[in-house]
Amino acid sequence: MAQQTTQAARTVPTRIRVAAHRLRRVTPRDAWRSVAHWVRSSPGTHIWLAILAVTSVVMAVVPPDVRSHLLHRFSTNLVELHRHPIRVLIGSAFWIETPSGFAFYAVLFEVVHAPAERWLGTWRWLFTAATAHVGATLISQKAVFFGIQDDKLPHSLAHTVDIGVSYGLAGIVGVLAYRVPRPWRWAYLAAVLGFFGYPVLRHATYTDLGHLSAALIGLGCYVVTPVTPPAPRGDDGSRDEA
Repeated sequence: MAQQTTQAARTVPTRIRVAAHRLRRVTPRDAWRSVAHWVRSSPGTHIWLAILAVTSVVMAVVPPDVRSHLLHRFSTNLVELHRHPIRVLIGSAFWIETPSGFAFYAVLFEVVHAPAERWLGTWRWLFTAATAHVGATLISQKAVFFGIQDDKLPHSLAHTVDIGVSYGLAGIVGVLAYRVPRPWRWAYLAAVLGFFGYPVLRHATYTDLGHLSAALIGLGCYVVTPVTPPAPRGDDGSRDEA
């Protein structure tokens, strides 16, 4: 046993030296191949991100009156949902209100959407994000409708700007709970519910309600998650929990 321990201890520095040597040998071509592989492994995420990049540039260069027209044209407010539901439900997911926020969303896409797409597959990832986006939009705008009807919310909210990708992101954050192994899954779930639920309890706006709804819809998409193979049996016949 002591000999095995000594041999294992000797291999650690060797492995470190080998890893460092390989790192020094990485060329720009190798780095480019790694980036290309990452993009190919999550094509939907990066197509969506590319469209957002284009629309963000458009928003940054057009005059203010054109920008306002575009924002209202693709907003999922009550008026546009009544007139052009399909156009705004789809189009609103490809615009962000502040072009300077693109870099922030690009990071979130790489951290949230890309790993989720690689795990779920493109079509199941797209189904989850789209369901969360559409479902949360309809729930939040229904709340706006009742608020205006009961004179609890200003009538101007029927024409408000409501676009962006955050509902889809919140839905993917929700479904990623099933990617986290137990027992850390419960801590992740508590953090997600706390993050999206606290604003609703404190100062509920329709966007806060939309984000919480999207996260819950994502949690409800367990059926699209990959089937986890049974854990191997231990020597005593018990199964290791994932």
